[in-house]
Amino acid sequence: MKNYGYIRVASAIPTIKIADCHHNADKIIELILKATKEEVEVVCFPELVLTGYTCNDLFFQSLLLDSVEKELFRIMKETKNSKIVSIIGTPLRINNKLYNVAVVCQEGKIIGIVPKSNLQENRIRKESIWFSSGKEINNESVWLQNEEFSFSHKQLFGNSGFHFAVEIGNKIGQQDSIMSELALEGADILFNPSAINDLAGNYNFNKNRIAVHAAENCIGVVSSSVGFGESTTDLVFGGSGIIYEMNEIIAEGERFSIEDQLVISEIDVEKIHQERLLHSEFKSHINQESIVYTATKDSNLSIKRLVRPITAHPFHTASNINERCEELFSIQVNGLATRLHHTGIKRSVIGISGGLDSTLALLVAVKTYDKLQISRKEIYGITMPGFGTTGRTYQNALQMMKSLGISTLEIPIKEACLQHFKDINHNPEVTDTTFENAQARERTQILMDYSNKINGLVIGTGDLSEIALGWATYNGDHISMYSVNANIPKTLVRTMVEYVAKNQMDDTVQKTLMDVIATPVSPELLPCGDAGEIKQKTEDVVGPYELHDFFLYYTIRYGFSPRKIFFMAQQALDYNDETLLKWMRNFFRRFFTQQFKRSCMPDGPKVGSVGLSPRGDWSMPSDATAAIWLQEIDDMINEYSVK
Repeated sequence: MKNYGYIRVASAIPTIKIADCHHNADKIIELILKATKEEVEVVCFPELVLTGYTCNDLFFQSLLLDSVEKELFRIMKETKNSKIVSIIGTPLRINNKLYNVAVVCQEGKIIGIVPKSNLQENRIRKESIWFSSGKEINNESVWLQNEEFSFSHKQLFGNSGFHFAVEIGNKIGQQDSIMSELALEGADILFNPSAINDLAGNYNFNKNRIAVHAAENCIGVVSSSVGFGESTTDLVFGGSGIIYEMNEIIAEGERFSIEDQLVISEIDVEKIHQERLLHSEFKSHINQESIVYTATKDSNLSIKRLVRPITAHPFHTASNINERCEELFSIQVNGLATRLHHTGIKRSVIGISGGLDSTLALLVAVKTYDKLQISRKEIYGITMPGFGTTGRTYQNALQMMKSLGISTLEIPIKEACLQHFKDINHNPEVTDTTFENAQARERTQILMDYSNKINGLVIGTGDLSEIALGWATYNGDHISMYSVNANIPKTLVRTMVEYVAKNQMDDTVQKTLMDVIATPVSPELLPCGDAGEIKQKTEDVVGPYELHDFFLYYTIRYGFSPRKIFFMAQQALDYNDETLLKWMRNFFRRFFTQQFKRSCMPDGPKVGSVGLSPRGDWSMPSDATAAIWLQEIDDMINEYSVK
């Protein structure tokens, strides 16, 4: 898809003079040309911007309306060399009636006129005094300056890249709004010229309302509301330029500005398309004959760098990360509490390594038992030092279990593994996959067998990132009786442990937890270094989890191609192209080859929009090939001359 599905749009709010169409046209031209230089594809101006929204009875003055047509066509003439699509709000005389319209134009020509269908009617503003409603205007034509144009309140404009529609006024999402109808017909973006006056609390109310309905309709919205220069006789118009991508505000102008504003960002229409694939209402076409389809010309602009920011940590997108962590943690706790209550099991068994994952699982268990008013002593934490266990993780494991008040066991696995190596005729000096996996399976066997001994439940510790990469031993740490971290990615595990440490634990526990956070991620299956340090660091082997979580989110959540994800990663992450492509290739290779482990993964609570459970989140054949994904990455490696 051209430009990876990103469409650069703008909300333009000029400072105007009431009834001075020439001045206002100058401002409009200036902002159109500025938006053109910024490589904007569509720019939207406020409602009635050419005259001013608050002209009132001046709308009936023939001189003013003559000036409207004159200045409108001057705008066409002075912007004819620009491929930008401009949406300009103006009054317009049509068939002896006056309409509040949005004129859609490109390359100096009008390509469609959209009348306002829902006129504002309240004690202060009675638009029906001046304007006729366009609600019944469907698929008609009008003549202006000896040229014919489409005239309909339901119009869909578009080219090879995207489709858009226009709805005038502040009724978006309300009963009479046509947003849903236009979205179902294929509008990716709704441009909304409006005139919303400012009252205390009204601004945020309108923002939230539009965001909710934009999310429900899987659509982008560009809102442009009138600002400085409008009459303040009874109302104040603060000027509102906001760009939404479904429920997310990706750009917002300054309220009450006395300067011209051009709010620019990109809307990801590919994301909108992918989201609609998941919604059943978009699977059926409503076939509205009343909707007019009008083509615009392709802009042929190439986006090299995005104006909008791309977050480096898409699993951390909440504005309040503490609130997000609290909610996720509560879901984990309630998931485990329900499982314990349903089974009638009072005891739990957890393998405690002193690493991040087992730490989060233990914190979930502790808070679950507190919630169920069961003694923490019914949680059995088992630390199982092996060939690669370091003093740091060993001491952290012991200290954490002691300070949290759970039952603690230490069961070393070296001798059992050596006996196993002898049984299968494996040389323990050969520290290969057999050497590593035997330890993981020995630990799982201990946990399972001890749970049988005490009639307990084995709580799994593996996280979403490890599940995606298959970084788990099949029938080893891959298996448990309930996996509380199954939908928490590694980058978020660290954040959540820190949140719980600082907000729900005393100083003693907090000190240990903060050291766990600072410890390099490692399975500790290979022998330690000469100084007893961790020799096996996971991210040296599989790559940075920051990258893998980024790749994972956009692959699973939106189905983006490697090429688009790479483009986004270039914007968001501080890695060179060689590093990005190296680990991206490793991610897709491992993701496909390790599906067989996910096909039989244990139960675990779903906490967000991205999950890999085969029972409801991710259905994929274990024999699927990654060939076309790897080929696209290899093509990029060649393009970027990465060796």
